[in-house]
Amino acid sequence: MHTQKLDDSVLVSSYIDGNERSLEILILRHKQRIFSFIYSKVQNRDVADDIFQDTFIKVINTLKLGKYNEEGKFLPWTMRIAHNLVIDFFRKGNRMPTFQNTDEFDIFSVLSDNTLSAESELIKNQIHADVRKLVDELPDDQREVLEMRIFKEMSFKEISDQTSVSINTALGRMRYALINLRKMIDNNNIILTN
Repeated sequence: MHTQKLDDSVLVSSYIDGNERSLEILILRHKQRIFSFIYSKVQNRDVADDIFQDTFIKVINTLKLGKYNEEGKFLPWTMRIAHNLVIDFFRKGNRMPTFQNTDEFDIFSVLSDNTLSAESELIKNQIHADVRKLVDELPDDQREVLEMRIFKEMSFKEISDQTSVSINTALGRMRYALINLRKMIDNNNIILTN
């Protein structure tokens, strides 16, 4: 069997059936593209190496648990895992760049990549739509404060004045909006990685 010429989906099935070499081929086949994507976001080789390794640990765990159902879409699925880990990296270190002033929130204004391929563009659009759906699911008062703060870049004083609530209430609503968004992203990980 010439595994080098097999489709990703065949290699994934082969790995799930116990052929470790199939995963090695998948990693070698896509390493440059995935690593370059990660490095373009974090701009640090050591951090990119760590995130790359974490990406494939998640890939292996998902495959071994039998939770992979992305037939024929191994690379986009793996790229989304890498993307989520990059976001986690920035979130954990409070290193998230500031948002640009736009009418609609765009997570990719935070993690911009000027060399997006057509495939990456599709991934970007899907994740953007998923995040927007999650924002729309927030309670009205939380969504309103989040949109004013992030999308319109209003200060909490301005939000307080416009919504007729105290600054502390506005801060609390923002805090709960972010907590709820994180919970929804964790609970709906399938949506974000489909």
